Amino acid sequence: MSTAPSSHDVVPDEMRSTWPHRALTLAGFLAILSSLLTTARLVTASASPTADLLAAAMAAAAGYSLADLATGVYHWLIDNYGGADTPVLGAQIAAFKDHHLRPSAILLLEPCNNLHVAAGVVAVALPAAGAALSAGGGCGSPAAAHAFASVLAACVMLSVQFHAWAHERPARLPPGVAALQDAGVLLSPSQHAWHHRPPHDNTYCTVSGMWNGVLDGYKVFEAAEKVIYRATGVKPRSWVLKV
Repeated sequence: MSTAPSSHDVVPDEMRSTWPHRALTLAGFLAILSSLLTTARLVTASASPTADLLAAAMAAAAGYSLADLATGVYHWLIDNYGGADTPVLGAQIAAFKDHHLRPSAILLLEPCNNLHVAAGVVAVALPAAGAALSAGGGCGSPAAAHAFASVLAACVMLSVQFHAWAHERPARLPPGVAALQDAGVLLSPSQHAWHHRPPHDNTYCTVSGMWNGVLDGYKVFEAAEKVIYRATGVKPRSWVLKV
């Protein structure tokens, strides 16, 4: 990876956080907090709080794991297919292509500018999912269901920041982040560095990277690319870069 920008670098206006960015980010965090509080309330009110707490903890771990897998699939898709004119995702596809050319530029993005898109999705989707879970009433442990949704949403939303931290020098990271990276809880710079070696066809996951070994080892994305190519004739960008 290239050298990280210093504190003396001038931050372009388009990388600064605006008040709409901050509002969307706050809305995302509030949605997650509300969902976590619902989980705690359901555990406290349960007839078997210990069992529900254990179920919620296991569901939270599952949400964390699924978030890593989901970020990998999404990252693979936008790295390899579509372009700047693709509906809805065009801006992100263009941004990720630029990120491969200038990986350290992500460190100039102010946090709310980095988080606001994912936070806006969470602010809408998580309350809707919570309402559906509350209305359904058929799941074995409502607390576990809310814990799963909360942690999944939080990790997906924060994955963009985890990704940015994987480009940062340890001395400039917030307290504790480097330790979490070293422990494998968050994506580490050493693991993510593999993705920034052309043709950028591996280590796509950006929460902890726990799924990267499985997806790369079993060539899951390579197999999916072959299926897509045979069905549509469209080559992924990583194939073009290999030539």
